[in-house]
Amino acid sequence: MRKPRKAGEGSQRREEQPIPDTSPETPSQVSPYHLFSDADEVTRFRASLLSWYDQAKRDLPWRRRAAEEPDPDRRAYSVWVSEIMLQQTQVTTVIGYYTRWMQKWPALQDLAGASLEEVNQLWAGLGYYSRGRRLQEGAHKVVEELGGHIPRTADMLQKLLPGVGRYTAGAIASIAFGQVTGVVDGNVTRVLCRVRAIGADPGSPLVTQHLWSLAQQLVDPARPGDFNQAAMELGATVCTPRGPLCPECPVQGFCRSQKRVEKEQMVVSQRLLDSPEQKTLDVEECEPWRQDLGVTNFPRQPARKAPREQRAAVCVLQQLGSETSRFLLVQRPSSGLLAGLWEFPSVPAEDTESVQRRTLVKALRTWVGGPLALRSLRCLGEVIHVFSHIRQTYVVYNLTLEEQPQGLLPSGARWVTRAEFQAAAVPTAMKKVLRLFEGQPSRRGKASKSPQDPAGPGPGRQRHQLTLNAFFKPASTP
Repeated sequence: MRKPRKAGEGSQRREEQPIPDTSPETPSQVSPYHLFSDADEVTRFRASLLSWYDQAKRDLPWRRRAAEEPDPDRRAYSVWVSEIMLQQTQVTTVIGYYTRWMQKWPALQDLAGASLEEVNQLWAGLGYYSRGRRLQEGAHKVVEELGGHIPRTADMLQKLLPGVGRYTAGAIASIAFGQVTGVVDGNVTRVLCRVRAIGADPGSPLVTQHLWSLAQQLVDPARPGDFNQAAMELGATVCTPRGPLCPECPVQGFCRSQKRVEKEQMVVSQRLLDSPEQKTLDVEECEPWRQDLGVTNFPRQPARKAPREQRAAVCVLQQLGSETSRFLLVQRPSSGLLAGLWEFPSVPAEDTESVQRRTLVKALRTWVGGPLALRSLRCLGEVIHVFSHIRQTYVVYNLTLEEQPQGLLPSGARWVTRAEFQAAAVPTAMKKVLRLFEGQPSRRGKASKSPQDPAGPGPGRQRHQLTLNAFFKPASTP
């Protein structure tokens, strides 16, 4: 009887885009310097890595669950959930979310029967919310179209399941089903680039394809899932982006970037034969060499594109009650950034402050269905939240209602208590906004000038700055 495979892991995964298995520009030959050309070397590399992994691997909930689960579909589901959560998210963050998820939806059929609102609510704070939506879409497809059975091969997983790219498909297939297929994520990329001294941009199509070829060559046919996890574990805990623990590395003897550091010499670029039928691949461009970086010269770090700047005016609309206050939340569109999540009402902040205030009050009147006084709107300050590609600045306002609005709220809006807010599917940015609001002095029923208004009193501005210093927290990933 085949031993159940253990679940995959990595310290941080890139959100996946499907990568084709072949490329018309794949080089027909690569310098032996960047390959494992000796079968005995491959065997020894596998043995060294797996022996280290058996002793040093971290005890993680998805590994335990997959190791103990005899049912292949439930085992694959547990791996699938962990791999999706680990994309662009640290292991320490994922552990709690994964545990709560599997307690609530221990099987694929349970997830398929959940509402998107429930999924968003549990996912809130984990960031990259489309991952949870696609995971549920995949569960629906498996239950409704595939008879409740998850595809068994990497090719079919990538072809049939939404949000499953080449890496995730390979991880599920190797860990849950024992398919002999390699995987390449950010951790494996770093390990392979250093072991074979590959200094070119790992994101380029030619180098990417070379890395996948190396991964496929190295994967252990007897323990493919464990080998793939071992390579990811090595990149996550030893061969880290900065400050790698080279003396503790189980494959240091195979590491050509380490040899280059030891010899303090430049490695001559190896090129393929250049002919009309062949493409050349310089996978060793590592210029200029920085002696202080050592092995972290590999791989080359591509220039990061700065996130674009966006501004929005957001209002914490508070309705006072005899026992507790309530806040107005509105639901975002079903597609795009933060799709389907709940937030405080907001409008783009692209004009002057006076225009911005009028636009915001007009939007609030639409939601509430009644008159609101522009002069009652007070500015609290700004909150900054950085998404993967957007640096969002929220200009935070507050408006307090002494009486309950007479009209009914439109679809997509609701009043919530403080406790209901914390339990709702609310993005991290809105929790920052609420923290800023709660740090303000209580001014029940009083209008005030904006702290940014030159006519405002000096002490008010000082209180505002103290509030920002106390409640402004560093931006985190969504």
